[in-house]
Amino acid sequence: MTVEIGKNSVRQPAAGGPAWLAVAHPVVPWLLGLLVLLPLPMLTTNAYQQYIINVIGINVILAVGLNIVKGFAGQVTVGHVALAAIGAYSSAVFSTHVGLPFWLALPAAMLVTGAAGALIGIPSFRLEGAYLALATLGLAESVRIVISGTEYLGAGIGFENIPPPFLGGFALDSHRSYYYVVMPLALAGIYFSFSILRSDIGRAFKALREDPLAAAASGVNVRKYKVIAFVLSALYAGCAGSLQAHIAPGFIHPNSYTITEMVTLLLMVVFGGIGHIWGGVIGAVLVTIINDLTQDYYQYRMAIFGSVIVLTVMFMPRGIWGMIDDYLVRRRFKAIREAKSRAT
Repeated sequence: MTVEIGKNSVRQPAAGGPAWLAVAHPVVPWLLGLLVLLPLPMLTTNAYQQYIINVIGINVILAVGLNIVKGFAGQVTVGHVALAAIGAYSSAVFSTHVGLPFWLALPAAMLVTGAAGALIGIPSFRLEGAYLALATLGLAESVRIVISGTEYLGAGIGFENIPPPFLGGFALDSHRSYYYVVMPLALAGIYFSFSILRSDIGRAFKALREDPLAAAASGVNVRKYKVIAFVLSALYAGCAGSLQAHIAPGFIHPNSYTITEMVTLLLMVVFGGIGHIWGGVIGAVLVTIINDLTQDYYQYRMAIFGSVIVLTVMFMPRGIWGMIDDYLVRRRFKAIREAKSRAT
C-alpha cells in the first residue's frame, strides 16, 4: 500500500505483512532470490542437467529482451536470433583474436550488438506488422549467411577454442561454475526489465504499442522510442550471445542461429505471455525443458512448436502469465467486494 503525501509517497506494509517490507530497498527481494538460487547446481545429478540450467538462464535473458521490443513497444521482429549471433561472434572475436578477458568481451559484444539493434530499428520507421517481420527475418538470414561464408569467423566449420571466463586464476569452465556467471546476469536482466517498464521510457513504449498515432499526438517521439526499444532488446541479445559463446566447450556455429531457433524463442514469449516479464521467464523455462525432452522427435518439433504458437494465440492470447494475472485481478476485486459487503 502506498500513501500519497503531496509529491512524496510513503510505502506502508500490507495488512498482516512483515513490517520490514515497508523500509526494505527494492533490490532486497532480488538478493533473496539470488540466495535461493545459489545452491541449485548442487541439486543436479550430472553435468548435462547443469548445462540445461545454464541454457535456461541464457534463454531467459533472450526472452526478456525480446519482450521489451515485442511485448512493451509492440514491434513485430523475428530478427532477435541474429542479434544473439552478433553478440556471440563479437565476444568470440574479442576474446580470441583481440585477447580481451570475458569480463571485457561481454560488455564490448553488448555494445556492438546494441549498435546493430539501432540499425535494425531504422526500418521500423517505415514498416510495421508483417512487413517489419519480413525485413527483420531477411536480416537474420543475411547475418547467418555472412557468418557462414567468413573464414575469419570460422565459416561453416564453426568458431572454436573460445576461452571460458576466469575469476582470478580460476577458470569457470565447468557447467556448475558457469552457472554462477549466467544466473546473476539473468536476475539482473529481469530486474532492469522491470525498472525499464516502470520508467518514463516504459510508459512511452506502452503508448507506442497501443497506438503510435495517438502516442505521437501526445508528444511521444515515436522514432526515438522505437530505436531505444530495439537497442535495449539488442543489449539483452548481445549478453545472451556472449554467454552462449563462452559456455563449455567454447564452440559456436552459424546453424545455432537459424529460423528454427527464432521460432523457439517466439514460442517462449508467446506461450509465457507477451508483455509480461515473468511470462517470458516462465516461457523460457518451460520451452527449454520441452525442447530438450523432444530431442528424439526433432523432425516434428517445429510443427509442434508452430501449432502451439497458433493455438496459444487463438485460445490463450495472453499466455500463461496473462491467465495468472487475470486470476489475481479477479481475486483482488472479489476481496474488495466482500470487504465492502461486510462493511455495509
